[in-house]
Amino acid sequence: MTGKIEAILIAGPTASGKSRLAVELAERHGGVVVNADSLQVYDGLKILTARPSDEDLGRVPHRLYGHVDPRSDYSAGAYLRDAERVLEDLRRQGLLPIFCGGTGLYFKALLGLLDPMPEVPATIREKWRARLADEGPEALHAELARLDPATAGRLSPRDGQRIVRALEVREAGGASLSGLQGGEGKALVDPDRARMIVLTPDRAELRQRIAGRFETMLEAGAIDEVRAFEATYPDAGATAGKAIGLAELSSYIKGDVAYGEACVRAVTRTRQYAKRQETWFRHQFDVRWLRISPRAAISQASEL
Repeated sequence: MTGKIEAILIAGPTASGKSRLAVELAERHGGVVVNADSLQVYDGLKILTARPSDEDLGRVPHRLYGHVDPRSDYSAGAYLRDAERVLEDLRRQGLLPIFCGGTGLYFKALLGLLDPMPEVPATIREKWRARLADEGPEALHAELARLDPATAGRLSPRDGQRIVRALEVREAGGASLSGLQGGEGKALVDPDRARMIVLTPDRAELRQRIAGRFETMLEAGAIDEVRAFEATYPDAGATAGKAIGLAELSSYIKGDVAYGEACVRAVTRTRQYAKRQETWFRHQFDVRWLRISPRAAISQASEL
């Protein structure tokens, strides 16, 4: 580690060991782990979103975990504003920020590779959410295809959340979402002064890690967490509601599916999500990112 390095970025698929590596590096370099995962920002889902353990929280400082109300909408733009405040604080203290997570858009935002998104007024947001509830995602996808065919072509007709987001942004900003992704945003992290790492686990090993981690979540009280979350946040937003395991365990609690089936569904969804993350990182991150296996990263932590 040289004096020129101002930040470390650690990306990778879920269950690949990012948090362990981040804590190791934070201890070695006097750093602070900063969340870069779109679900770990939410309160109430510490177990299911695999937020850092109490042990890790005691070893090094962590920031931007569990600070968002699950009923709130939270975008890459909102994350960037929060991250900027954290960075200013850490730089004043002379502490190294170590960004860790699996949300690729957050990393692109940090590096200035996303254009600033317009603020969406509540009236526009509520209008499109109401239309989604009334008409369904396929109908709105057809409208998006007419208004912004480039963005519509990248979205599934069943992905109501992202379809609505694209329509909201277009109405609020007067431009298509695809037209606002030219990579002219404000960079908070200079890639030439950052160490950027993508963990690339063996596929078979990752599948085993995902299954084992879900078992650990269940042992840690994931079912009780789901009960408490739904009681506290019955009107949780669409993003927080996407936490893998939430819908599956909720169905089990309600008696709609057997326990074993709920677990299989959650593990399967997690594996599918990990595969999508791996594909995204492979196509979106350039050669400046060091691609390394989790095992090698830990053994070479002193050199990273």
